[in-house]
Amino acid sequence: MALAIVAIVVAGVFLWPKGATAPVPPPQVSGPENATYLIEGRPMALAGGSLEVETAPGSASKMKVYIFDTPAVGDLNGDGVPDAAVLLAVDSGGSGTFYYAAAAININGVYKGTNAIFLGDRIAPQTVEIKNGEAIFNYAERKTGEPMTAQPSLGVSKYFTVSGGVLVAK
Repeated sequence: MALAIVAIVVAGVFLWPKGATAPVPPPQVSGPENATYLIEGRPMALAGGSLEVETAPGSASKMKVYIFDTPAVGDLNGDGVPDAAVLLAVDSGGSGTFYYAAAAININGVYKGTNAIFLGDRIAPQTVEIKNGEAIFNYAERKTGEPMTAQPSLGVSKYFTVSGGVLVAK
């Protein structure tokens, strides 16, 4: 068996076309959809914009974390390189969807996720934008005292900056 493997490897070396190179794997794709964010102290590594994890070891119940809508692009840390502001949604299978503000900082072409800051449960997201180095999250929430069954109707804009790789509310 070992002799057969050696024969295949040797034949491959001699039969490989002269001047040919081995196929190069595609470059690692980096972007806000493939960054790791810190949500409630837990690192959440997204792949393709989402992640699904068990709510408890061996549980059939899953928690899904995903980027809600399209991230906003702009410079958040003053280095002249485009970063991203992302709205993260966390659905643990219950009645609510929890929303968090976060950022993905572009460091030499690799996006590093920041901490995520809780915005609300069952809010109505509107837009995310970056202006003058600030990430702005616009959404509607319920008025004080309204039940969770009420439609969010109070417009809110929350402003954030990035300092030392950490997302900070203004």
